Parts: sequence; C-alpha cells; structure tokens
Amino acid sequence: MAAPKKKIAVMTSGGDSPGMNAVVRAVVRMAIHVDCDPYCVYEGYEGLVQGGNFIRKMEWNDVRGYLSEGGTLIGTARCMAFYERPGRLTAAKNLILNGIDALIICGGDGSLTGADKFRAEWPSLLEELVSTGQLSAKQIEPYRHLNIVGLVGSIDNDLSGTDATIGAFSALARICEMVDYIEATASSHSRAFVIEVMGRHCGWLALMAGVATGADFIFIPEKPREDNWKEEMNQVIRKHRDWGKRKTIVIIAEGALDRHGTKITPEMVKDLLADKSGLALDTRITTLGHVQRGGTAVAYDRMLATLQGVEAVKAVLEATPETETCVIAITENKIVRKPLMKAVQETKEVAKAIEAQDFDKAMSLRDTEFSDQYKSYMMTTTMGLDQDIHLKDSKRMKIGFINVGAPAGGMNAAIRAGVAYCRARGHEPLAIHNGFAGFARHHGDTPLGAVRHFDWLEVDGWASKGGSEIGTNRELPEESGMELIAKLIEKYEFDALFLIGGFEAFHSVSQLRKARAKFPSLCIPMTLLPATISNNVPGTEYSLGSDTCLNELVAYCDKIKQSASATRRRVFVIETQGGRCGYAAILGGLGVGASAVYIPEEGISLEMLTADVKHLKEVFQKDRGQSRAGRLILVNEKASKVFSAKLIADIIREEAHDRFESRDSIPGHVQQGGVPSPMDRCRAVRLAIKCIQHLEKYGPKPQKNPEKINRDPLSASVIGIKGADVVFSPMETLEEKETDWKNRRPTAAHWLDNKEVVDILGGRPKYPLPEKSLVGLMAKDAKRGLIKE
Repeated sequence: MAAPKKKIAVMTSGGDSPGMNAVVRAVVRMAIHVDCDPYCVYEGYEGLVQGGNFIRKMEWNDVRGYLSEGGTLIGTARCMAFYERPGRLTAAKNLILNGIDALIICGGDGSLTGADKFRAEWPSLLEELVSTGQLSAKQIEPYRHLNIVGLVGSIDNDLSGTDATIGAFSALARICEMVDYIEATASSHSRAFVIEVMGRHCGWLALMAGVATGADFIFIPEKPREDNWKEEMNQVIRKHRDWGKRKTIVIIAEGALDRHGTKITPEMVKDLLADKSGLALDTRITTLGHVQRGGTAVAYDRMLATLQGVEAVKAVLEATPETETCVIAITENKIVRKPLMKAVQETKEVAKAIEAQDFDKAMSLRDTEFSDQYKSYMMTTTMGLDQDIHLKDSKRMKIGFINVGAPAGGMNAAIRAGVAYCRARGHEPLAIHNGFAGFARHHGDTPLGAVRHFDWLEVDGWASKGGSEIGTNRELPEESGMELIAKLIEKYEFDALFLIGGFEAFHSVSQLRKARAKFPSLCIPMTLLPATISNNVPGTEYSLGSDTCLNELVAYCDKIKQSASATRRRVFVIETQGGRCGYAAILGGLGVGASAVYIPEEGISLEMLTADVKHLKEVFQKDRGQSRAGRLILVNEKASKVFSAKLIADIIREEAHDRFESRDSIPGHVQQGGVPSPMDRCRAVRLAIKCIQHLEKYGPKPQKNPEKINRDPLSASVIGIKGADVVFSPMETLEEKETDWKNRRPTAAHWLDNKEVVDILGGRPKYPLPEKSLVGLMAKDAKRGLIKE
C-alpha cells in the first residue's frame, strides 16, 4: 500500500496585504506539483482553533484567478484563543485530525512569533492531548514534529533581513496614486495638503512616497526632525513657494515623533502651515487609511509572493526536527531562507531604538537603500538652503543630460533628481533635447535650440510624469556624425555627460569611448543610467521603466483574462515587447499566471506548439464550465521570425476544432506605461544622484588631462543594481565580457530561472525544446548534404 501523501497547510494571518492570494496559489500548486496534499486554513489562527470546515483540502483549480484578487480570499481574523495554551492545544488537535504537520504562514511579525511559539510547544501539546484522552498515542505518532515556514505579508515593509515584504510596493503604489490626484487639486487652488500614511514604527511608506512624489516635507519615526523642525519646515516651504510652486505636499507617517518622543500629528502640521502670521496657506488634511491596503497586487508583489510561496514549499519538505523555523526573504534579488526569530528580534530592535530615542541606531537597523533614499530626499528638497554642500566656483561643472532610445518610466524622475543635485552643489545642468539627433541637427535653432538650461519650476513637476520631457531618440552618435558630436561637446564646453536610456544609450557610450583616441574633446567622464522596459542593458539586473512596464502588462492581461473567462473557453495569445530579451514576458507570465511563455532565449518550434495545443485540449476537456476558465499565453515580439502571436492564435484555433476559442492581442506601446511606478521613481532618484556624484569626482575641464580619463576605466561607465549593491561597471569590461551584441542583451540573464516556476504553476507539461539553428559555413554545408549532423 502506498504511503499517505504529506499534507501542507497554508494560512494568512494578521493585517491583510496585497499579494497574499498569490502566496496561497503558489503554495497550493507547488504542493500538488511535488505530490503533496495542500490544505488552506481559513480565517487565520481562528480557523486553526475552530477546525472543521475551516481547514479544507484544496485542488489545482480552486486557486484559479487568485493572482488578480486583492486582500486574502482565505480570510484572516484576530484570535484571542490562540494566545492561550488551551487554544493552541485545540489547534494542534485539529491539525493532527487532518493529518497536517507542515504549516506555511503569511503574516506580520506578531503572527510569525505566535507560529514559532506553537512549534516550540508542539511536543508538550501532543503529550497533553494523549494524557487527557483527546487523542491516542497511535494517532499522534506520525506527527511528532511540526514544521513551520513564515512569509512576511506587511504593507509597512518593516521586517529586518528582507529587502521587501509582500504588499509593501502595492501599498506604496496606492499612496502615490492618491498623492498624484491630490496634487492636481492642490495646484488648482494653490493649497497645502498634509497626508497621513500608515507606519507606526516604520517610515518606509512615508519616505518612499515622499521621494516618488517630490513632496515638500516628510515626517518618519526613524529620523525625527530637529527641535527647530517648525522653523525648518517653514523655511523649506517658503523657499519652494518663492520659486513659484503652487502646491505644497507634506507626508507624515502615523508614528511620527519629535526628538523627545512627542507625537507629531497632522493637525499640528496643518495649524503651522495655515498660521496667518506665518505661511498662511489654505491647508487640508487627508488621512489615507485602509485605502492603502486595498486593490490588487502590483506586478512586483505578485512575483515576490509567488517565488516565496514556491520556496516555502521546498523549505517545509527539506526541514528536519532540528531545523530552526525560517522565514522566506528576498535579499540581493534572490529568494533566501533566514532564521525567523532573529529577523523578528531585529525588527523589534527598531521600535525599541525609537522608544529609547536612539534614532541613529534606528536608521542603522534599516537597509542601505532606506538611508540612501533618505539622503536623496533631503538633497532634492532642501536644495539651495544648505550652503555647506555648495562647491567653490573652481570645482563646479557643466553637465549635459541626454536621453537615448525609447521612452521608459522614471526617465523624468531621474532628470529631476540629477538637476536638483546639480543645483544643490552649484553645477550647471544642461538639457540636450531629442537625443543625439536633436543635438546634431537642432543645437543652434532659434529661438529654442536643442541645448538649453532647465527651468526648475517646470522640472520640479516631473517626478510623476511618464515618457521623456526632454525628448529621446534612438540615433547613435556615429549615425549623427561622431566628428560633429565631438565638436559640439567642445563648443558647449561640457565637462561630463549623463545619459539615460536603453541598449541604444549603452551602444552610444561604447561608441563615444572608442572615439576618444580620435577626438580629445570626448575625453570627459560619461555614465549611463539604464532605462528601458526591455531590461536588456549589460551591467545591471534592473532598468528604470521595467517595473512600470510589468505593471501595465499585468493590468492589461488581467482585463484580457477577465474577458477570456467570461466567454469560458477562450485562449488569448498576448504579444509582449522586450526586443530579443524575454524579461517582460517571463515576469509578466509570473504575475498573470500564464499557461505558456515563449521567449527569444529559447525560441519556438512546431513540436513545442503541438505539445502546448495538446495540453490546452486536455485542460478544456476536463473543464466543466466553471468560472475563470480563460487562458493566457505570452509571446515575446522577437521569440520567432515565423510564429507571431497571430499565427500561434490561428494554429490553436484551427487545432481546437471549435471545442474552444483563440484570439491574439497586442498591448504594444501601452507597456511603456503612463505614470511611472513608485519603484521606478524612487530608484531613479537614488541612482541619478549617485551618477552625478560619480561624474563630479572628475572635476571641471577633464579634457585638459586626456591621459587621466583614458587610463580610468570608470570614466565611461554604467550604473547598475547587482544583487543589493549599486555598482558602476567599466564600459570596456561590459563590451568585451558581458554583452551579446548580436541579440542586444547581456550574456547572462539572472531572471531566466523563473521560467520553470511559470511553467510549473501554469500546469504546463514538459515540452520539446527547439533545435539550435546552424550558422555560417556549417549551415551551407548541411543544406548541400556535405555534412551529417
């Protein structure tokens, strides 16, 4: 007789957060994939204590459509009974009666601490169940040890040891959306708004919202303002108003304090702004409240929750009685396991440090991105007020800002941050409009040439704008005329170039670097901030615009899937952008639960399509008309020269023989996005400032010492996020070792492992991989029959 399958239960606990449903879906389907029985515990710990119908066995199709739903569909509830030992005793009994000894919990630090205590007590709980006659020794024998794995579902992003918690970026997106709406009415009436956001002990939401929206002032628990905060706020806001700004936005975390631990309330801030003897601004308060928790999860949270859910199943299967209870975290762009109680202790240390008014310690316990973003925010908002950071005239530089390639979300935020930093330091930032094409052909136009100064009042409003306000163009410097470009750089006396863009921008830096030997005026430092929805720039795992693209693609696919489900048996084949890089297709597939994803790195073959069509037939054959029966297939625009989205849809329709429907759909440039995502905006600010800081190390008039520039490999560089680090990579190294020039992408793709997860959770069976094409003489000889393969 076959041994009974291992049973794994999943539950959500504590406050709900967007992405919890993606965890449940991933755990259920991964458990089935590894031949285990998945269970859901409804209503959190309350369901564990109640038992009965609150603990239910789940099937594959039970979690269909979960990805696009907000909140938690299996519920969460406060449970006082679980705080007491009798409640935990009943919970243990219910688990054993259902044959469960592995529990995956998604919740905040309180829920996870309770879980760890439950596991520690498990042996004594079993003894008590036997001694009181509630269960027999035989019943408990197979379940001697309870394995628990935690996942952090929290909108506050307040757990130490992980770069992001599930739901944090969705909540941030909601806040930024609301602030963007409020800004419109604030500007119309020239009003001030005080906006209160969640975060009792953690100012992550308030800080990131401040950075992303370009707020005038923020209050966070970890870094209280000095005793003169009222004068400081008045000074900053008055300066902004003197520049001609019509709106004032102050963002305050609900846990904001002054340096003596006294709470700072929105009402206090409002009274100060409205004070007739001071700023005398017409001021309103908006408390965003639970709207921050609402709505569907953004693409990043769906990806994070899905990958962590898959890892949690692996972790419970690999756990031994001696294994410490772990929490699944993301650090350095990798999903990792960490000791749960260590992470919880470190998290509590922050709250203790704030209570003890040791604010430096509180800041040090946050990750480097948090303190970087705080410095970036202060730099961009107090510019012109802090004379200490102004450079001497002899150190000031003239820096050219140029966008190259297609527009991407975050380009404008990067330019705004770069310009603000230049103004704070005394540099002269100049916009080169419409890329190298505009530089070459329209630099001398009257009344407005392509090279012109920034108007700060205009630039200040760019934080949340999509596209590229200074224009962009795909033309490379060699196409514009390298000699002309070199002369123009000399004519306008640029000391450095700051480029923002995709692979064309990367190629441009490469061309400019190589042309230095011929044109000495090009011996200036230049750095590239990657910005492309394709995320295909060597030297970085992340490009500005890629997160915005995924959000747009996922939102588009959710609507299409709704249509496909409403008409029951329909497959939509959706074409994604991305050039010869499958990043958007794979991560999009992860976020929408695609049945199959076709990418250039793998290719498409007839055998592959045959296998997928056969699978779809079987799926629809088993479908008995229940809801949510629509299917999605994502295909990258360059996955095949022959098999386009339309052709694939036609093949599926033909082979379906009227048993189900098939359609193709192309979101096209919708994927470039409207309003950039908060992640793209925040990272744009942080990275742009680092770029200008890098360029200013070279000082003014670097052309006078061309040998020094040529000797320094980082004088032509690409900034990138690699793991958890921000690094500058020398252009020469990237050109030679990390670039697949033919396919316009990096040689290594850190995201490619996610393809297997998409296939597993989409239920896609194994399929034959396409053959590799022969090239060059080998291909010619094969066609002539001269060689045997």
